[in-house]
Amino acid sequence: MTQFRIRGYGFAVLALIASVRAAGGETVQVDVVFYGGTAAGVIGAIQADRSGLETVLVSPARRLGGMTTGGLGATDFGSKTTVSGLAADFYHRVYEAYREPARWVHETRGEFVKRHRDTVSETLEMQWFFEPKVALEVLEKMLAETSVKVWKGVRLAPNGVGKSGPTISSLTLSDGRDLRAKVFVDTTYTGDLMAAAGVPYVTGREANKDYAETLNGIRVNDRKLIGEISPFIDAGDPSSGLLPLIERERPGHDGDADHRTQAFTYRLCLTDAKKNRLPIKKPDRYDPQRYELVARWIKAHPSASLGTSFFKLTPMPNRKTDSNNKGPFSTDFVGMSYDYADGDHDQRAALAGQHRDYIQGFLWFLGNDPRVPDALREEVARWGLPKDEFLENDGWPTELYVREWRRMRGAYVVTQHDAEGKSIAADPIGLASYAMDSHAVSQFVDEDGFLRVEGAFWRGVKPFGISYRAIVPQRKDCGNLLVPVCLSATHAAYGSIRMEPVFMMLSQAAAVSAAIAINDSRAVQAVPYDELRQSLDAAGLMYRWKPRAARRSMPRGPASGPSRPGSGADSLQEPSLLEQLQKAGVIEDTQPLRAIFEERQPCPPDLAGRLLLAAAQKIEPTTDVKTAVDVLADSRIIANASYWHARLDRGVPLPAQWIIDFSSKLLGLLSRL
Repeated sequence: MTQFRIRGYGFAVLALIASVRAAGGETVQVDVVFYGGTAAGVIGAIQADRSGLETVLVSPARRLGGMTTGGLGATDFGSKTTVSGLAADFYHRVYEAYREPARWVHETRGEFVKRHRDTVSETLEMQWFFEPKVALEVLEKMLAETSVKVWKGVRLAPNGVGKSGPTISSLTLSDGRDLRAKVFVDTTYTGDLMAAAGVPYVTGREANKDYAETLNGIRVNDRKLIGEISPFIDAGDPSSGLLPLIERERPGHDGDADHRTQAFTYRLCLTDAKKNRLPIKKPDRYDPQRYELVARWIKAHPSASLGTSFFKLTPMPNRKTDSNNKGPFSTDFVGMSYDYADGDHDQRAALAGQHRDYIQGFLWFLGNDPRVPDALREEVARWGLPKDEFLENDGWPTELYVREWRRMRGAYVVTQHDAEGKSIAADPIGLASYAMDSHAVSQFVDEDGFLRVEGAFWRGVKPFGISYRAIVPQRKDCGNLLVPVCLSATHAAYGSIRMEPVFMMLSQAAAVSAAIAINDSRAVQAVPYDELRQSLDAAGLMYRWKPRAARRSMPRGPASGPSRPGSGADSLQEPSLLEQLQKAGVIEDTQPLRAIFEERQPCPPDLAGRLLLAAAQKIEPTTDVKTAVDVLADSRIIANASYWHARLDRGVPLPAQWIIDFSSKLLGLLSRL
């Protein structure tokens, strides 16, 4: 490799994460904006930064990570080996974090891993069950390795999306700032940017007949699931009126479309470690009538216990839980989810507060009401909120679990047929593998005068690919928006897709696509799939299910630069890139780059400079790194030359993914010369 001095660059240490405070009236121009501070938003922003894009992550919430840091510590997956890319890196870093003995305060690691079969994958070196605070720490550390600007606690202003024809030109935020970008990505759970941009979407449930499905629409569940429970204020007396949130009649025929949405909840983090436990208090707005159905069910099932009924006790480290809904009467607030996303900020906050009142009251009822058997009350009293979680909210999760709301209508609609393998997308960008799953949607009085529940279903699937066209609007609606969370899918199919690892992977794929669209000055709909696929490969994303290859795991790197487990194809491809670079005469020795390609360690700026210069010299005579960057940008091998210049000028290590993507594109160009 040519020896040289890097000209015109002075190296300095720089803090890589910027959290920008309000500056009313300021106009900021960047390459890409991720709107939504969910884990998907964080992962997508990291990938965009690695792709050389100047990136802003706007988080209406002050706590990053959405449900991943909001109590959903028991990761929902179908096949663990489908988790790839930066999502796999996240779960690997969680694994590494819990290898530190100091993390274990209220139990040992050995005690914890025995308490559930899905806590840890030792062969994959990934940990799936974790505390909210550790998930937050890991995501923030991942962000700290980038130049992503993070704006917390700001949201879209009313009528805050500026458009020029079918293109978003700017976002006006609640603090008065004007944010301009070439591509925007909606990573909210409610599709707020998508809706504000005028992109068509649906809510509720489609009719089965719309897409020839069987799991969609109204689905009345068997009465045996809850037994013969009276829905009236005075049991058995219709004249006394109905208990709260019970509809007077069946909502419609099975399979019919309707506006209703499956129930929301909070994923509670509880603990039975006495030194770390806060008691569950009676809510100020406690309404005993809301728990009358629970009391009637308990009377019919006096031996019911926690874990199998009422709420889950899925173990998290340090004697904590992820407590989700369990059983016919639990933490799901059935009937209160229908109007959430269409409300303004204050209305949503009020509805979230009502959910907290209901769930906190439910726990207080179980632990204190005299109609609850003594044994159950004593069992509930063991559990409380942890003192060391959600310190900003007195131990209560800050993120309401919005399981589903808006779903875009793009050029491709993912349906039950995709999930069941009857339709196979030609342009997959990621895999879903969790069962098609919906929680209860509504409660009503049946023809015999008993309570009935409808809306719940569960059907297992094999891993299936999600089409790129499902995360982009139709061209006529918006040409520079990607929607990897509230994507184009039916209610039935969304039941499988709506899992945190899937959202992360789709958001990373969206960032990969955004880089191509920006580099080539294309609409997101015009990104060539062959080029996108190559970049997905370079990013370590699995998008086609290959069971044998998927079982292979990447080697684990040192703690200072953790490896990112991915697909088997990923583990095979990256060493071959080094060999191809050597064969093409770009490098003489593969050893200096192995830590970058195989362990994902950041690339030192001097090494990056030598590689860039050697690469540019394959295209035209070049003597300095600044010119080399411009040559490579003109050849469309790298995106946004100014961003590369800025990184090198400040002496900042370059993300491994930049080097891998750049090398892949360089080899593609050299093969055509």
